[in-house]
Amino acid sequence: MDILVVAGPADPPEFLVARNSKVVRIEGRDIPPDVLTDLRARLPRRVTVIGPEGSSAAAQLHRSGLPVRLHTDDRVSGIGELAGIEVLPLSDKGPPMEVVGSLLDLVGNTPLVRLDRLGRDLPCPLLAKLEHLNPGGSIKDRPAVTMIDAAEREGLLRPGGTIVEGTSGNTGVGLAIVAARRRYRCVFVMPDKMAPEKVGLLRAYGAQVVVCPTAVPPDHPDSYYSVTARLASEIPGAYHPDQYDNPHNPECHALSTGPEIWRQTAGRVTYFVTGIGTGGTISGIGRYLKSQNPAVQIVGADPAGSVYSGGAGRPYLVEGIGEDFWPTTYDPKVVDRVVMVSDADSFQTARRVSLEEGILVGGSTGTAVWAALSLAPELAPDDVVVTLVPDSGRGYLSKLYNEEWMSEHGFLRGGGRTVADVLERKGRGLPALIHVHPDDTAREAIGIMQEYSVSQLAVVQSDEPPLAEAEVIGAVHDRDLMQRAFGDTSILDRSVREVMSPPLPSVGSGESIELAVRRLEEAPAVLVIDHGHPVGVITRADALGFMALDRDRGEEIL
Repeated sequence: MDILVVAGPADPPEFLVARNSKVVRIEGRDIPPDVLTDLRARLPRRVTVIGPEGSSAAAQLHRSGLPVRLHTDDRVSGIGELAGIEVLPLSDKGPPMEVVGSLLDLVGNTPLVRLDRLGRDLPCPLLAKLEHLNPGGSIKDRPAVTMIDAAEREGLLRPGGTIVEGTSGNTGVGLAIVAARRRYRCVFVMPDKMAPEKVGLLRAYGAQVVVCPTAVPPDHPDSYYSVTARLASEIPGAYHPDQYDNPHNPECHALSTGPEIWRQTAGRVTYFVTGIGTGGTISGIGRYLKSQNPAVQIVGADPAGSVYSGGAGRPYLVEGIGEDFWPTTYDPKVVDRVVMVSDADSFQTARRVSLEEGILVGGSTGTAVWAALSLAPELAPDDVVVTLVPDSGRGYLSKLYNEEWMSEHGFLRGGGRTVADVLERKGRGLPALIHVHPDDTAREAIGIMQEYSVSQLAVVQSDEPPLAEAEVIGAVHDRDLMQRAFGDTSILDRSVREVMSPPLPSVGSGESIELAVRRLEEAPAVLVIDHGHPVGVITRADALGFMALDRDRGEEIL
C-alpha cells in the first residue's frame, strides 16, 4: 500500500492522489501519535509527503522507520533532517505538454456540427451537439461528475463507498468512470429492454449489474426504481445519486452544456430540441438559453407512450428517454412543447443520420432529429435549430442496426410474400388481435375462443392502442385448458393469470412466410409484430390456407 500524507493546507495534485491508495491529512508540523501508529500498522510500501509542512513531516516519518518520499518545489538541499529521504519536484519543470490530468477533465466542450444533408429541406441550419464524444460516450458524463463531486462535498459519499444507481446504461458508464478514478464500488440497476452491449459495458468497468423487468409499474417491488432504492438502503456506505431527483443533474447543464451551445452558435440559437429522459438535460440547457434569450424555443422529443407527451407510461422500444412517472429534475415551465415520436420514426431517422451524415447515433438521437425536422413549416431562414446526439450507436448494434432484430419487430419488410400478407387475408372480418386479460377467468377465455373460432388467445395487460410488445404477458391454449379442466373443472373459474402459458413466439410482419412456417413447426401459433406493436396471431391453419390459395392461383411462395 502507498500512502499520501498532506502536511498543512494544500490540495494534492491528481497524479499523486491516483498513485496512492490512501490520503492522510495533518494540520501542523507534528504528526499526531495516533496517525503515526496507524501509518506504521499499515506497513506501507512508501509514504509520499507534500504540503507546506512537508519537510518536517517527512523527517518525522523517516525517523519512525517508514520509507518516505518528499515532493516539494522548495530548496531543501543541505537540510540534514532530510538525509536519506528521496526528494522529488512537486511540479513538472519541463516544457508544457498537451495532456490532461485524468479522463474526467475531458468531459464537456463537445463540438457542434451541421446536419446539412438530413436538414436539406429546412430553410435554416440544423446543428447537432456531439455529446457522444464525451469520454464515456454520452452526455451523461456531465451529471455523473457533477453529482459525485457534490456528494463528496456534502459528505454523502465517503472513501470506499458504493454508488448505487438505476440507469439505462449511459449514466452508469459516467458514474463507473468516476468510480474507477476515485476507487468506489458500483451497483447499477437496469430495465430488461436495454441492449446487451450496455450491460456488458458496465460490467467491463467492474460494476455489478442487476436487471429488472420493464413492464411493471414504477412502484412495483421488482421495478428498477424500487430495486435501486432497496439496494441503496441495504448496502453499507452506499450513495444513491438518484438522477431523477438530484438538482445537480440539471444544474450541470445550466453551467456547462447550455453556455457551450450559446457560445458555439454566437447566441443565434432559436430552437433547441432534445429527447427527455430524467428531464435534467432539457431543463438545465433550456433554463440557461432562456436566461440569455427568452424567445428561444425549447422542444422536447418523447417516445409514444411516455408521460411527457401525454402517454400513460406504457412500454416502448427506444432506450434512454421517456418516462412512466414525473421526475423532479424535469421543469415543465422551461419546455415550450413536447413532440411525440414513434419507435419506427426514431429508429428510421437514427439510421438515416448514420447513413447520410456518417454519425453513428442511438435511437434517442433519431427521436430528437425527427422532432427537429417536424418543425420545418414554422422555421425561417434566420433560425438556428440545435439538437443533441446524446450517445453513440455503438451501444445498439444488436438492435436498431441489426437487420434481424429490426425485422423481428416489424420495422423492415422483405421481398416476396410476407407474414403481413397472411395476416391481411386472415384478418377480414376478425378483430386485429383477439385477446384476453390476466384477471379474466378461464371460462371467459373459452367463451372468446368459441365466439371467434380460435384455439389460442394472447394475454395482454392493456386495451389501449397501440399495444406494446412488452404488454403481451402470456397465451391461453384450448388444448391446455381442456387437459387441465378434465381432471379439475374448478380450473375454469380461476384467473387467466393462473392458467396461462408463456407468450407465443413472435415474427415480424415484414418477414417471409418461410420463416413463419419454421416458427410454426415449434409452436401452434405465432404473434405478429408490426413496428414494435403486436397486431395479430397466425396459426398453422392460417399459413396452410394462404399457401393453398396462392397455389390455386398458380403462385409459388416457398
